[in-house]
Amino acid sequence: MQDLKRRKFERSKTLNLVDYIILGEDGRHLSRGMGRTRNVSEGGLLLETHRLLEDGQIVLITLGLKEDMVQLRGRIMHQEPPASFSEETRYCAGVKFTAVNKKGIEALKKYIQALKTSNRT
Repeated sequence: MQDLKRRKFERSKTLNLVDYIILGEDGRHLSRGMGRTRNVSEGGLLLETHRLLEDGQIVLITLGLKEDMVQLRGRIMHQEPPASFSEETRYCAGVKFTAVNKKGIEALKKYIQALKTSNRT
């Protein structure tokens, strides 16, 4: 409950495939992977992956939102390991966006609004 008070934007549940690149301190590509979103807001998302990412890492994310492809840059803020009581093998990483171009933020806002509208019906 306290997390909701800290968040600037409301999160919407969604599952979207993403391509992500982990960047090193010098900006070079360290690794690449596929994952999916668990939720998304204008300020960040929860990224589900099959491997542990490190707090503080910079990620470049390509996210498909209906007919738009959005490029996002963010920082890993926290990790959630797979639940020990289940057969779950995926990690979840909270990503805070640090750079989104104008076209990308508009597509993100439009997508989030569509999610909210469809959840009301």
